[in-house]
Amino acid sequence: MSPTNTARTYLRTAICVQLLAALLTGVGHTLAAEPMANACPVDGCDVKILEVKRSGDELALTFKANFKPDVSKNHFHVWWAENFTVKQVGRNAMTVHGVEKGKWHRHDDYPNYVTTGAASTSVRGDAVTVCVSAADRNHNILDVSIYHCVDASRHL
Repeated sequence: MSPTNTARTYLRTAICVQLLAALLTGVGHTLAAEPMANACPVDGCDVKILEVKRSGDELALTFKANFKPDVSKNHFHVWWAENFTVKQVGRNAMTVHGVEKGKWHRHDDYPNYVTTGAASTSVRGDAVTVCVSAADRNHNILDVSIYHCVDASRHL
């Protein structure tokens, strides 16, 4: 083998060893930042309201989620808890849960959102508890056991 071929063989071997070590130690997964996926993790899509502030006549909410919302895929539904249950805020309310369909606002604003539409303060009536949950592309709540509500009364 010529000196050039020997050098190439050593270089290839060194690269293979480094790649193998990176794969075995998991280092390869931390070399580049991966964008947050829209798909739900194994334990389900979860979204929480971290902060509520007044924004004119509406509420400004700050969310923390374990997925990236996209209204054409997995996204958020926001509603007033005193007016509707989590089972009511999806298109499958009657067919799956046997309850009358309620009203909610669907969106993918993240992490900041200002209430509007069916989640507007102008349509809440006497409700003071605002909620959020993850929904699928068909606007069905992904898991009715995973939702988050906060008392917004001091901001109304």
